Amino acid sequence: MELLQTLKGHVGRVWHVSWNPEGNVLASCGEDKTIRLWWQESNDPFALGLKTILTDGHQRTIRSVGWSPCGQYLASASFDSTVAIWNKKSGQFECDVSLEGHENEVKSVAWSKSGQYLATCSRDKSVWIWETSDEEEYECAAVLNAHSQDVKKVVWHPHMDVVASASYDNTLKIFQCDVTECEWICASTLRSHESTVWSLDFDALGKRLVSCSDDQTVKVWQQYEPNNEFGIATPDNEAVWKCVCTIAGYHTRTIHDISWCHQTDLIATGCADDGIRIFKEADNSNINEPTFQQVVNYSSAHSQDVNTVLWNPVHRGILASCSDDGEIKIWKVKENIL
Repeated sequence: MELLQTLKGHVGRVWHVSWNPEGNVLASCGEDKTIRLWWQESNDPFALGLKTILTDGHQRTIRSVGWSPCGQYLASASFDSTVAIWNKKSGQFECDVSLEGHENEVKSVAWSKSGQYLATCSRDKSVWIWETSDEEEYECAAVLNAHSQDVKKVVWHPHMDVVASASYDNTLKIFQCDVTECEWICASTLRSHESTVWSLDFDALGKRLVSCSDDQTVKVWQQYEPNNEFGIATPDNEAVWKCVCTIAGYHTRTIHDISWCHQTDLIATGCADDGIRIFKEADNSNINEPTFQQVVNYSSAHSQDVNTVLWNPVHRGILASCSDDGEIKIWKVKENIL
């Protein structure tokens, strides 16, 4: 893995980074209560420069940022219990909406692929679904209290309006809208981790999930539909999720984040031991008992905890990371790994 660029400017830890849908703008946020937008400066997609600093949206640490599918809106979640919506209709990003309702720190924010929904989660143990018709009017569609502890992360299915969450209560949950009742429900609870689940991500098809935990393991989950060819039971004729692989023995501390590349199928992790690791599924892997090999172990990717790793959605093998050390790094995975 080659380090292409180190982006500096934040004061204090950088909590999160998010690529825009075109893969040419990276948003970052952190302890200094600012959002920084790093833009592709030339024809080189790996040369980013600071173009915009967004301030005055929050009163405390900004924990998470997420782009809308159209790339015209940016949502930010903060320890001040609010979510801000930024738009650039005027040519520059401005905060024109503040969503309130969570009782404690908002830990994660994510837009659905359809652009119709925004999901947020908080230390108050809840997941909120906000519905928008034109991304200017936001209405709370559901407050989901299925978790018993702090909810760390929310991520949407790549093709459907289905959202998954990870929590301090050691579980993952899948939420979807019950069309018959016209209400959001917890469709599945995934149990296997022995400690806090920090992050999760879907694969390109949305048939698999990967999660990472304070228990220092990575788990791969497979969805089985009713009447599946493998004979996996599906009670109540509903799809079920099963843990089909546990990747253990590679990480020495809490795994803070995980990202499943939708172009290469590589899985990247960011860890509290300052390292970034990349895993690749074996060529002869069994779908029901898959095996993954570690193909990259960059043990000192940062000088402190790695908080986020995120694959670029357009450019193959490009990975962004951020850390408690206040730095953002852009990496390129070597072709022989891809």
